[in-house]
Amino acid sequence: MLDNLSIPEDIEKEPELPLPSLEDQKRIVEELKRLEEAGELTPEVLEAFMTGARKPGDNA
Repeated sequence: MLDNLSIPEDIEKEPELPLPSLEDQKRIVEELKRLEEAGELTPEVLEAFMTGARKPGDNA
């Protein structure tokens, strides 16, 4: 069924990020909710959290 799919050999793979602990996940959700309520949640901010570039409490 997926025989016609091919991934180029030279494709650059992104490193896998470890999953945050359950407590860290809760803090991330709280921070995202706070940012959303304050009108400060942008696609860039969300991406920073999802890629691990930003963590709860970071003043970025």
